[in-house]
Amino acid sequence: MKELIMRFMPRGRKSKLVVLTILDIMAIQFSSFMGLVIRFDFNPLRIPEAYAHAVLAYAWIYTICTIVIFFFFHMYSIMWSVAGIPEVFRIFSACLLSTLVQIAGMNLLEHAVPRSYFWLCFFSLFTCETFIRLSYRIWKTLIVGPESQAGDRILLVGAGKAGASILTELATSRRTNGRVVCVVDDDRNKIGKYLKGVLVEGDRTKIPELVKKHHIDAIYLAIPSSTAAQRKEILEICRETGCRLKTLPGMYQLLNGEVSVSKLRDVQIEDLLGREPIRVNMDEIMDYVCGKVILVTGGGGSIGSELCRQIAKHHPKQLIVFDIYENNAYALQQELKRDCPWLDLVVLIGSVRNTHRIQSVFAKYRPDIVYHAAAHKHVPLMEDSPDEAIKNNVFGTYKTAMAADKYGASRFVLISTDKAVNPTNIMGASKRMCEMVIQMMNTHSKTDFVAVRFGNVLGSSGSVIPLFKKQIEEGGPVTVTHPDIIRYFMTIPEAVALVLQAGAYAKGGEIFVLDMGEPVKILDMAKNLIRLSGYIPDVDIPIVFTGLRPGEKLYEELLMSEEGLQETPNKLIHIGRPIEFDEEEFRRQLAHLYKVANADSESIRQEVKKIVPTYHYQGEEMEKEETEKEKKERERA
Repeated sequence: MKELIMRFMPRGRKSKLVVLTILDIMAIQFSSFMGLVIRFDFNPLRIPEAYAHAVLAYAWIYTICTIVIFFFFHMYSIMWSVAGIPEVFRIFSACLLSTLVQIAGMNLLEHAVPRSYFWLCFFSLFTCETFIRLSYRIWKTLIVGPESQAGDRILLVGAGKAGASILTELATSRRTNGRVVCVVDDDRNKIGKYLKGVLVEGDRTKIPELVKKHHIDAIYLAIPSSTAAQRKEILEICRETGCRLKTLPGMYQLLNGEVSVSKLRDVQIEDLLGREPIRVNMDEIMDYVCGKVILVTGGGGSIGSELCRQIAKHHPKQLIVFDIYENNAYALQQELKRDCPWLDLVVLIGSVRNTHRIQSVFAKYRPDIVYHAAAHKHVPLMEDSPDEAIKNNVFGTYKTAMAADKYGASRFVLISTDKAVNPTNIMGASKRMCEMVIQMMNTHSKTDFVAVRFGNVLGSSGSVIPLFKKQIEEGGPVTVTHPDIIRYFMTIPEAVALVLQAGAYAKGGEIFVLDMGEPVKILDMAKNLIRLSGYIPDVDIPIVFTGLRPGEKLYEELLMSEEGLQETPNKLIHIGRPIEFDEEEFRRQLAHLYKVANADSESIRQEVKKIVPTYHYQGEEMEKEETEKEKKERERA
C-alpha cells in the first residue's frame, strides 16, 4: 500500500502546485457548505433555501479570493515536509483574512447568511488546509513510521535547536536516508525527555554503551555552539566506537538558520586539535593592504598561495606573485584570474637567490609590502643538502631584504618557523639566521622588518596529514618516526591570518608568535586519522615506527628561553623580545658563510654553529671530541 501511494505521489514542482491548487479549491467549496451544515446541527434538510442559494452564488468569488490570498501568503512555495508552528500560524492568518474578505463581500452583495456561518466556515477551512499542508509529514511520521525508514541507525549528539532541526529533516524528507534512534545531551534537564519523539537517553559518557545497545551505524554531532575543547572531548569518545562521524561546522550555521543534514560534514583531523580557530580583525588587514602594491615571494607555495588569495580579496593596487616553480605559479595565476577578475595581477618566475633578478623586480614594481615566503622547508632534504638551505633561505632572505630597503618598501614580513628555536637541523638554523637578518635590517632601515613564527601547517605540501592519508589509502602501513614525538599544528588559513595581522601590527623588529594551544602527539594524530577513515589502528592499518630522521627532535618550541612575551590586541598573537647580538660581527660572519656555502664545503654546519650558538646538530659531540684530541696532540708535540 505504501509503495502504491509513493508511486502516485506528485514529483515535479508544477505537478505539485496543480494538485495542491485543486485540493485547495475542493477544501474551499467543502468549507463554505460545511459552515451551514454545522450551523444547522449537521442536518442538511434543515438548511433554508435562501441561505443555500446565497452560499452557492458567492462560492466562485470566495474560491478565487481565497486562492489569491493563499498565493499572497506563499502557501504554494513553503516546504511543507518540514513545516512546524510558524507554518500553521501562516495557514491560520491566510484563512482568517479569507473569512474577513468573505464577510465583507457577502454583506456588500447582500447575500444573507447567519453570522455564526462565517466563523464555522473559517474553522472548517483552517482544519482542511492544515490537514492538506501537513498530510505528507503526518503520513511519513505516523503511518510510515521511523522504524520503516531505510538507511543508517543514527545516534544524535545534541538535543538543542540544531539537533531538533536535523532530526526533523531526517524524519520527514524523502531526500535523506537514516533514522535517529537515540539522542544524548550533557544537559541533565533534557535526559529522559523526548526530542521530536526520540528519547534523550543520557550524556556523552553513555555513547559507547548506546552504540552497542542500538547497533548504531553513524553518529551526528549537532552541537555548533560548543567550544573546540568540548568538541574534541566528545569526538575522542565517538571515534572509539568505530561509527562514521559527521558534524556541523560551527556556530554560524545555527545563527544563519543553515542547520540541515546537507550541512553536516565528515569529522576532520582539525576537529581533534582542541582549540578555537584564530580570529583576526579583517578591517585592520583591509586598511593596510588596500590600494598597495604587494609582493609575495614563494607565492606558489602552500602559505604563499593562500596569502595571495586573501590579499586579492582586499583590493590591493597590484599583486606580484614571485616564484621559481612555474607550475605552481601558473595554477595560482589561473585561479586568481577566474576568482578575482578585477585584480591587477603580475606573475613572475625567478629565484630570490638571483641578486640581479630580485633587484630588477623591486626597481620596476616598487612594492609597498613584501611577504617573504620563499624558502626550502623540508628538514630531511635540507640535512642532505645543507649548502642549498643556507643559499636559498639565508641569502635569499638577505638579498630580498636589501632590495626592500633600497627601493623603499614600507613593510617586510618574513615567514619563519618554530624550528628556528634551539634548532637541531640546518633548516631551523637557517630560519633563525633569517630572523637575525630581519632584526639587523630593521635597525638601519626605514622599512619595518618583522618575522612571523608558527608551527606545522595542516595540509601544506609535504606535511604529515597528506602523507598519512596517502598511506591509509594505500592500505598502510602508516609511518611515524617516534612514539613520543609531538608537534604544534595550525591550519593554512590560520597561518595566513597570523601573517596578515602581523603586517598590520608591525612597527619593526618584532618576532610574532602564535599561541597554538597544546602540542599534538603525532602517534595520536595517526591513530585518529585511521579511525576517522573507518579503520582500526594496528588491526586494519598497521603503524610502523621508523626512528627520528637526521635533524629531527621530539618536540618543537615557539620561543627561546631568552625571549619574553608581549601581548597584542589579538590575545593569541604574541611578540617575542629579540635577542641582542653584535651586528657588525654578524655581517662579517654572513660574508664568510656565503663563501663557504657557495663552495659546498663540508664545514657548513660548523660555520652555522658559530653564528647560531643554540644550533645543535648530529655528530657535534663527536667533532668536539676529535678537536679536543687534536688539540692535546699538538700540545704534546
